[in-house]
Amino acid sequence: MRKITYKPLVLALTAVLFSMNSCTKDFEEINANPNNPTLVKAQYLLTTGLESSIDRYWGHRDRFERINIDAAELYMQHLTRNIYSNEGDDYTVSVAVTNNNWKGFYNDAQVNFQRIITMSMPNGTTPNANYAGVAMVMRTWVFSLLTDMYGPIPYSEAIQGTATTPIYTPKYDSQEAVYAAMLSDLKTANSMLSVGGPVVAGDIVYNGDILKWKKFANSLRLRLANRQAKKKPAESKAVFAEILADAKTYPIFTTNADNAQLNCSAVLPSNNEWNQIIIQGGRTDWNLSKTLVDQMNAMGDTRITVYANPNKAGVYQGHPNGLPDAIATTFLATSSTIGNYFTKATAPEVIMTFAELNFILAEAAIDGDIIGDADAYFKTAVNASFTQYALTPTADFLAKLGTATKAKIMEQKWVALFGQGIEAWTEWRRTGLPVFPAPDPRAVLNNDGVLPTRFTYSTNEYSLNKTSVEAGVALLGGKDDMKTKLWWVE
Repeated sequence: MRKITYKPLVLALTAVLFSMNSCTKDFEEINANPNNPTLVKAQYLLTTGLESSIDRYWGHRDRFERINIDAAELYMQHLTRNIYSNEGDDYTVSVAVTNNNWKGFYNDAQVNFQRIITMSMPNGTTPNANYAGVAMVMRTWVFSLLTDMYGPIPYSEAIQGTATTPIYTPKYDSQEAVYAAMLSDLKTANSMLSVGGPVVAGDIVYNGDILKWKKFANSLRLRLANRQAKKKPAESKAVFAEILADAKTYPIFTTNADNAQLNCSAVLPSNNEWNQIIIQGGRTDWNLSKTLVDQMNAMGDTRITVYANPNKAGVYQGHPNGLPDAIATTFLATSSTIGNYFTKATAPEVIMTFAELNFILAEAAIDGDIIGDADAYFKTAVNASFTQYALTPTADFLAKLGTATKAKIMEQKWVALFGQGIEAWTEWRRTGLPVFPAPDPRAVLNNDGVLPTRFTYSTNEYSLNKTSVEAGVALLGGKDDMKTKLWWVE
């Protein structure tokens, strides 16, 4: 459960200095207003940064903000729409969605994490290495979302509008440069985080458990190393070798108890975002995609009982993506809705799991980036995904699963990433796996029928940071559209 029962509204507080020649130092101290602080404590910035970034990644309760269930989860054919197909399901993405999420991730998340780092470093106003380390991990995670969604982004000069020498038009860094910096930052964060060190409050992910933050930092570093492995093989192999050879210095996830997730509260408005949209808001726009349901039914995969609710006939059934509204609405009575597990108020909003880590290791072993048993990692990953939902894979499922191959690893990773549309979309764009069936002949798809490869840059950047964003497009190596492939594509 979250340790708070409300969403904190942390505002930027500006100190107002009054110059009164007749005032003495003592008079100024006496008249300091404790209810009007000039410094926001790290714990409040942390709570706000965590909740705003993870909520936005998972769903977001406002229309034209929902980059997961109104874009990535539809692209990945985990979900489909029964109405408003032009809100993601037919590959249409409104300018509002891309603009709002660009602004939201930078302004609501990164600004808070950067403030924590600045104030918590040794030369900051309130030194605390653990606050700085936690914020650096989260800042890196959000940057990874941004670069994986858009491509080149402001990184080295980003979030410096309030610095001693402010930067209002930050340059764009290449994805290759961003990845190198993120991997370096995660290593730094791991070294800063000290078990038994200074206490961290306001942590609504791990409740101040620094060992778990170290595990997340190193597991996330493996995710990023794996993602760039085909482009930077030597560097990625070095990261894998360093972390896997020294579990004491570089701990990683070892059970589902280590999963990085926001554990939501039953008390509004700290409830799960899908609960707010679907249960509190009464929206019935989404069903399970036929692609996912057919795959799970064919495998006898009991996770379908968690991912979906059966229809009135007691059957788990989906309908195709991209159907025009007039056709899609005819499936309302027969298509499964999103499972109650995912729409309850206390449902976790997941960032990274033990299962995902083992899929990463299985792929790395298959690709020769590490020495290890790919099939053992694969089976551990699948079992962890089932265990995450208090399930056990059946003998029939395991028989159909067979021995690990690259295709099987990526297919099962796609299934396990249900709910984490952005991550599933990134992995599909990187590998082209799993191979999806051809679109339904009745589907009407925009973007020339091409499943989106990225989001377009915020139009605000063209107004306020034109020179830099145009340089960013040049680094992209293609047009600022949803068909240009990103750097790490294999």
